[in-house]
Amino acid sequence: MKVCLIGNNLTTLSLAKNLINKDIKVFNYVTDSKLVSKTRTIGISNDSLNFFNREIIKLKKNMIWDIKKIDIYSEKYKYKKILNFEESRSNLFSTFLNSEIIKYLEKNLKKNKLFKKILVKKNQSLKKIINNKFDLIVNCDANNSIAKEFFFRKITKKYKSKAFTCIIKHQKIPNKSATQIFTKLGPIAFLPLSNFKTSVVFSVSTEDKNYTDKEILKLIKFYNYKYKIINLSKLEKFNLSFSASRIYSYKNILGFGDVIHRVHPLAGQGFNITLRDIKVLSKLIQNRIELGLPLDNSIFQDFEKKTKHLNYIFTSAVDFVHEFFKLDNKINNNYSKNFFNLVDKNSRLNRFFSQYANKGLVL
Repeated sequence: MKVCLIGNNLTTLSLAKNLINKDIKVFNYVTDSKLVSKTRTIGISNDSLNFFNREIIKLKKNMIWDIKKIDIYSEKYKYKKILNFEESRSNLFSTFLNSEIIKYLEKNLKKNKLFKKILVKKNQSLKKIINNKFDLIVNCDANNSIAKEFFFRKITKKYKSKAFTCIIKHQKIPNKSATQIFTKLGPIAFLPLSNFKTSVVFSVSTEDKNYTDKEILKLIKFYNYKYKIINLSKLEKFNLSFSASRIYSYKNILGFGDVIHRVHPLAGQGFNITLRDIKVLSKLIQNRIELGLPLDNSIFQDFEKKTKHLNYIFTSAVDFVHEFFKLDNKINNNYSKNFFNLVDKNSRLNRFFSQYANKGLVL
């Protein structure tokens, strides 16, 4: 069995390792060899982390940082805490640097005879390279020619905002609590990576103004109340958008990861949704192997039936949260505060939202 994966990102490498664990040959075609982000941080739920460790690769303890608590504040309510999520017996989620996990996966895959990485030159056609010699083809790159030609039918929204990311090095403190502040410019999240290092993700509206890096760094310092900063890393930035693909597959090609869904980073759910997709696809492939059936594009149809509606509902819910807070900051009333107090004080509602973030939507 031979599978072609297209893309040079965490999604591609995670799926590749999962398939190789099933003794499937994986050919990874990449259209560029760009360095990955040095400041992008991934938040991974307990359910997703357990799957990653069990069916992709076991992560070393020093690669991840466990988060016990999330405190949510609003600038509108003078930085008063409006929500709190906490697990006394376990972790709410864990964080890791995207670049470190990619390097760890790459190092492991390079040693495996079932994995082969091929760089596609600029003048080469992806369509000609990935012919019918593969049982399955999965495209994990949202910016290549295949995504643009076959997976352009999408529900999309541009947020007119940018995400700025950086790493804070600070004086050592007990750092097991993540913080999110809904500011008048957009949500800013402080995600601990260790007792002396914290990641910042600041989603800033650019509707009225384009902010310079210097201005953003000044704002990060302004909204920081918790850390005694030693230094800040260089900022990285990218435009924010929402998208949900209307089709998941074309002939023998499956769209995957950002190709089929993009979500606002405020809830930290992007990679978790992708890992749930890998779990579904992995199970479908494993069932075929155990039954002695061939791997063909009917797997893609089954995958779409099982995931498309859930992914759309889940990503739309994250989009709703973004729009809700955006609107709430413009309205001069305290109605939302009453709702937050209800969720915060009601243990069942609080538990529901925690489980929703952990395992996603199950119908």
